Amino acid sequence: MGKVLDITPRLRSQNSLENKKIEVRADVLDITEARQEILSRDRRDVKRTILTEFVGAFVVLPEKGLLKAALYDISENGLAFDLELAEGGFAAGDEVAMRVYLNHSTYFPFTITVSNSRAIEDEGVVRHGAGFVKGTMNDVALHHFVKFIENVSASLKTDSGDVLVSHIS
Repeated sequence: MGKVLDITPRLRSQNSLENKKIEVRADVLDITEARQEILSRDRRDVKRTILTEFVGAFVVLPEKGLLKAALYDISENGLAFDLELAEGGFAAGDEVAMRVYLNHSTYFPFTITVSNSRAIEDEGVVRHGAGFVKGTMNDVALHHFVKFIENVSASLKTDSGDVLVSHIS
């Protein structure tokens, strides 16, 4: 017969290594801030376009007239607008007629439902978030208007007055 190898000492040695507790130290990272950033970024399901002073906007106050509003941003589902702090604001749930003026006499009318409002003291405004009222005759036009604003605002340039001509001879 051949020689028999005794592997018992090797097995004991291996088992004793496996039975030892291995202590690993690692820093614990707080991912709360990163998680909140991701959630807030993912919470908005549509692209919004910032509009400060791009077009003239007014809210229609029945029996009072038009009140100037500054469009803040717009998306396919709604918009945000500011009213002067002194003018007050609308409450959540208020249905408001709005006009966006393309020039001094031509406007685009639509209706919104206010979803939230908050005073921004340092800017002197009350910012409102609102959704478009769906099922109106302006739904298709409103969709195209929002797409127009998104596309145009992506390529806007600021005029610094460097290309003015004083006269032509």
